[in-house]
Amino acid sequence: MSSAERWQTIAAQVRERIADGDTPVVVCSALSGVSDALERLAERCVSGTHASVLAELRTRHADHARALGLHEDPSAPWLADLERLALGASLIGEASPRLKARILSFGELALTALGAAWLREQGIDAAWVDARKCLTAADRPLATELRRYLGATVHHERDEALIATLSEAGAAVITQGFIARNNAGETVLLGRGGSDTSAAVFAARLGAKRCEIWTDVPGMFTANPRQVPAARLIRALAFDEAQEIASSGAKVLHPACIAPVRDAGIPLEIRCTPAPDLPRTRIGVATRDPSPGVKAISARTGITLVSLETVGMWQQVGFLADAFACFKRRGISVDLVSTSETNVTVSLDPKSNGVDRVTLDGLLADLSHLGEARVIGPCASITLVGQRIRAILHRLGPALELFEEHRIHLVTQAASDLNLTVVVDEAQEERLVQELHALLFDGRDAGPTFGPTWSTLFKDAPSTRSTPAPHEPWWYRRREELTAVAAAGTPVYVYDAGVVEDRAQAVLSIPHVQRALFALKANDHPELLKRLDALGMGFECVSPGELAHLFDTLPHLDPTRVLFTPNFARREDYEGGFQRGVHVNLDALHPLRSWPEVFSGKSVFVRLDPGRGRGHHEFVKTAGARSKFGISPEGLEELKTLTTEGAVSVIGLHAHAGSGIRTPEHWTEVAAFLCHIASQFPQVKHLDLGGGLGIPEKPEQSALDLGAVAVGLEAVRASYPQYELWLEPGRYLVAESGVLLARVTQLKQKGDVRYVGVDAGMHTLIRPALYGAWHEIVNLTRLNEPLVHLANVVGPICESGDVLGRKRLLPHTFEGDLIAVGTAGAYGRVMASTYNRRALPREVVIERGA
Repeated sequence: MSSAERWQTIAAQVRERIADGDTPVVVCSALSGVSDALERLAERCVSGTHASVLAELRTRHADHARALGLHEDPSAPWLADLERLALGASLIGEASPRLKARILSFGELALTALGAAWLREQGIDAAWVDARKCLTAADRPLATELRRYLGATVHHERDEALIATLSEAGAAVITQGFIARNNAGETVLLGRGGSDTSAAVFAARLGAKRCEIWTDVPGMFTANPRQVPAARLIRALAFDEAQEIASSGAKVLHPACIAPVRDAGIPLEIRCTPAPDLPRTRIGVATRDPSPGVKAISARTGITLVSLETVGMWQQVGFLADAFACFKRRGISVDLVSTSETNVTVSLDPKSNGVDRVTLDGLLADLSHLGEARVIGPCASITLVGQRIRAILHRLGPALELFEEHRIHLVTQAASDLNLTVVVDEAQEERLVQELHALLFDGRDAGPTFGPTWSTLFKDAPSTRSTPAPHEPWWYRRREELTAVAAAGTPVYVYDAGVVEDRAQAVLSIPHVQRALFALKANDHPELLKRLDALGMGFECVSPGELAHLFDTLPHLDPTRVLFTPNFARREDYEGGFQRGVHVNLDALHPLRSWPEVFSGKSVFVRLDPGRGRGHHEFVKTAGARSKFGISPEGLEELKTLTTEGAVSVIGLHAHAGSGIRTPEHWTEVAAFLCHIASQFPQVKHLDLGGGLGIPEKPEQSALDLGAVAVGLEAVRASYPQYELWLEPGRYLVAESGVLLARVTQLKQKGDVRYVGVDAGMHTLIRPALYGAWHEIVNLTRLNEPLVHLANVVGPICESGDVLGRKRLLPHTFEGDLIAVGTAGAYGRVMASTYNRRALPREVVIERGA
């Protein structure tokens, strides 16, 4: 509902329903991105730094009103109320769940005010109705305050009085999703994505003919089509099948929206707002296909497992009752359960449970009276959904073999025989889903159950054309320059210096960050190092070779602007670091134990392990027991002894948890961890919070909010002003600046699989082969042509893993076409090799674009 075109579609549908003699009830969510902005507003109210978010919200709604041609902005009064509420919150310095519910409700209230005014200007008699006067939350006294206000459950029994009221309100009704009231009349929320649930509840309470969920896709697919473009539309589903698919991770429908329409026997349809005439998914009683088979693969990330290990449960009557009572007391619902003679493991979904760290720690303390309790995560659940799964287990053998090389934490098979779920490390989720889908669905023809593939449905739609747009990467807009660079030979890495400078200045401008150090291992191109030096950026090196390269490039560089962090290195490496005068960072106790004379009288940094790794893959997580980096907290006493005996001054503490992190609170957590330990080392002046600042890998991912990072660090500095805060951005500065250009060498078709061969491979860019990294791939030669084929883009190396991208949508592609691989400015050329005796790629730096 975030554009005038979308409103035109809805107006046409409303007129059609009215002409049929029906009263349509339009249930709206907020403008795209507004709920996220309101989340930020609630967080920043506490520190009084919310003015910019309020301005952003006012601008968004005023722009939308103008786009709709409205002379006045009907959302303005609601935003004025929001401003007063935010001011009050900042004065009391509190953002309770009750207050947060009120703040987050304004997105739907403001948009429906705009929508109702616009519909009336179109000649439609549309009545605006406050959903909080229609929907009441069920009383859940055992639920946490967070769940009562932000994850409420509402009554959905048929309501004759409501039917009468809305029938007389107007020819059409427009109201809000996501919000309701409790028995005290307070605003409560139905959880993020709760507008689907609101629509289903309204349908049930009104005894509607049908409930239609209008969204950006035409239905449920056999997998997430943004991960798997070959995913097929599922034409028809029974209620329980749809429930399983939604509950196990599909984003199309909120899981809670099925029960109200199922109980009322009301059919549900999924419709595509951008393309209302596309085929759709119908969900209802009469759509069950009784034949055994898998209908979809769903996945959920961010899963937390709680494992309880004890021999005391063997033949112990009531043990499980006692264990689950601990969850009940903490207001935590359990999703999946797996038991053995000595272990019970359950999964929680923090997004629906609202489980915070304090609640989780309390749960572990309760469970510890029964056995050894621990948390495992982050994990992902991968679920095969269908009918009579047990009847086809023998046919799933090849699919299950895919899990052979992965750590499996939990396996469950539903008693309803509707699903089989496997829980693995989160980093494995995307690759496993793609491979499972290829095994189970590739080559299946369209029929009564499965419709066209996502790529077929949208091959001619604007959203799947590679047309440059303002939000798209710089290299879309500079195609001619890149083509000229490629004429001198491929493969070649091309870097836009302006992008690097912009990212560096954004980091350097974060208040309360006294020093930022560029991690040289991300990209060591001399020209980029010179530009970063000119901006005042420091540098972080991990080897003597990097130190030599840095000082060869910048011979006048002040050594104190450099941090040297070797890992499992030789004695000579540390000696060389001290000789150069750089800050030396100790990653382990072994050097102090074995070579105390090297460090005697010296000042050092110490790298600590915060205990929890973060990142998109196990290989980029640099904390936790399974990571080789850092000194764990249990080594602190020995560290103090060794540094005291050796007259070593610890002037800095450092921690780094991983890469690709887009949760802004991470650096606040690391800072709090280091501040707590710094009190034990009186000479500490500097706290290095590490790097790992993530970038969006895919179009649907959001960027890291540096403003939110700054707010968290401001709070740290206010409490601990004696310490300087440092950051180590690496990939964040250079990844988006780089594009890898390659030429198409050959084309091949093997059965259903199409291959596009290029002259770049795993020797040029190893990230996809090493840990399944995703890079955007486009055909620059045919940038504006329709995307018509799914293809594996592969290189010339004699290895099966030499794949740059699997199942990528490309236009008709020919030998000699120029292929671009995006976000390749980090860990690209620096990790390239001459494997198979192939030459290293060139590198070119171009100036800032227009």
